[in-house]
Amino acid sequence: MRHHIPVSSIMTKNVIALTRSDDLERAEKLFKRHKIKHMPVVSGEVIIGMLSYTDLMRISYAEVSEENGHTVDSVVFNMFTIEQVMARDVVTVTSQTSIKKVAQILAEREFHALPIVDNGILVGIVTTTDLLNYFIKQI
Repeated sequence: MRHHIPVSSIMTKNVIALTRSDDLERAEKLFKRHKIKHMPVVSGEVIIGMLSYTDLMRISYAEVSEENGHTVDSVVFNMFTIEQVMARDVVTVTSQTSIKKVAQILAEREFHALPIVDNGILVGIVTTTDLLNYFIKQI
């Protein structure tokens, strides 16, 4: 296995992101619609935080089901803003960071996703699933 392959070769480039003006109900819909677990929060193209589906579920302690099967979390979600729930001290890497270095960061910091930022602009995201898929192809 080569040790200096850039993370840009496995990162997701079309990032689903939130803004500080989005609400948590929208975040939940995006998580479910796109089957993802992490979303950067941006101001323009600059990352200001990260929201995970786990963060969202921690505050969603009062789920109620309607007759039509839709989950209603709006009361709970309306109590908080994206900025109150998101992680603010976001660790990022550049698109030229090696896959090996990204794997080390994810393992050491116990993260499941890292935003990819070049020149201050969000250009992608890499997750543990992306890494596992890459490593599977190497075997």
